[in-house]
Amino acid sequence: MIKSPEEVELMAESGRLLASVFTHLDGLALAGRSTMEVNDLVERFIVDDLGSRPASKGQYDYGYVLNCSRNEVVCHGVPSTGEVLRDGDIVNLDITLEKNGYIADSSKTYMIGEVSPQARRLVKTTYEALWKGIHTVRPGARLGDIGAAIERHAKRAGYSIVRDYCGHGIGREMHEEPQILHFGKAGTGMFLREGMVFTIEPMLNQGRRTVRTEDDGWTVVTTDGKLSAQFEHTVAVTADGVRVLTLRPDERPPARG
Repeated sequence: MIKSPEEVELMAESGRLLASVFTHLDGLALAGRSTMEVNDLVERFIVDDLGSRPASKGQYDYGYVLNCSRNEVVCHGVPSTGEVLRDGDIVNLDITLEKNGYIADSSKTYMIGEVSPQARRLVKTTYEALWKGIHTVRPGARLGDIGAAIERHAKRAGYSIVRDYCGHGIGREMHEEPQILHFGKAGTGMFLREGMVFTIEPMLNQGRRTVRTEDDGWTVVTTDGKLSAQFEHTVAVTADGVRVLTLRPDERPPARG
């Protein structure tokens, strides 16, 4: 679970490259594009422009480079030529990248065109919840502190936290220990130590937290058909706090507190 300083730097390079994928997407008009078109754009950028490997492709026999989770899709949405992004949609794009043997993992929920105030509030709160969790990370803190901070923020806003999926350690493998729950009790769980690297990736639902998997075996949706949003970063525990390895250059995180 503990990465050497040299390994953290290699992971930071993967994270920097992955952040540039989102910067590239930020400059594109997504409305009117199919989710498969977005998938193919990302694959070309990772491989041709960045000289890297899309780590999700082939992982667990998954055939694509990203997950496109739109509106009521919670996670693991499969790209499709028939699914076109429309004005008013929200869509989470979950992307992984491997460089020099180390993997970074991040996701962002995009708002397509003019979305409803209710959808905008969900997306904003989910992003804030991610950072509530990140701001607890430091040596000597505990895993439960992360989940408790996220859950508290979500519940205060009236949203539920999906419990079926969690963050995870990451490095040479996509999924390593420890598991990072997005709910829990502060002061419980494993102590955090310098050199740990893991993802934090809360999923917030407008309605109930319950989900189901569709017949394709991948796509996870809310059982009540209400909206879901997610954000994710890969972070490293440092000597005195946390380093967000997938931070985007133009990202302006919410203040602590």
